[in-house]
Amino acid sequence: MSAATELSVRALLLDMDGTLVNSDAVVERCWRAWAERHGLDADAAMRVVHGRQGHLSMAILLPDRPMEENLAENRIMLAEETADTDGVVEIPGAAAFLAALARHPHALVTSADLALAGARMTAAGLPMPELAITAESVGASKPDPEGFLKAAAALGIDPADCLVFEDSQAGIEAARAAGMRVVGVGPRAAVHAPTAHVDTLEQIRLVPGPDATLLVQVTA
Repeated sequence: MSAATELSVRALLLDMDGTLVNSDAVVERCWRAWAERHGLDADAAMRVVHGRQGHLSMAILLPDRPMEENLAENRIMLAEETADTDGVVEIPGAAAFLAALARHPHALVTSADLALAGARMTAAGLPMPELAITAESVGASKPDPEGFLKAAAALGIDPADCLVFEDSQAGIEAARAAGMRVVGVGPRAAVHAPTAHVDTLEQIRLVPGPDATLLVQVTA
């Protein structure tokens, strides 16, 4: 990627954890404790859990366990994560980024459920986008593209004209499967060859373009 990249789009679709909100402290606490309870290597578990709904991470890590048990335990995990906001902060530049985006088509597309998304966005001091595609909205989690395609459809924007912001492998794969370009945010995203990459959202500038387009300027 060159030192500066400019992408012309009509809508932005935003992941939450690792993209707008730094919730790593909570995720680490909850999932490392879960892994230890099940006799799993915590470091290996952490390489799986980002970007997916919890019950699907459990299914990957405990492949012989019935899905009903994963779903039941994930409900407990979600309640724990929703109640724990210690250390949840915005990704640098997220508040200004959302403020600049307010008048343009955009949506939150997260594997969190609505309660967890609301708790983390509030803890980070960020406004919840009017359109939020959460775990309750989809039948298939990232890396399936369903969430991104639903958001594009709800906004009335062709998927090819949407730009995704993501931090995880599962999210980047979902964006690509939806036929969308993707800006990777943070260190987890860098190794998965996104269209462009930033360390924080402070490297993003939004400029209104012609014919209701939005120019997303990315600086290295």
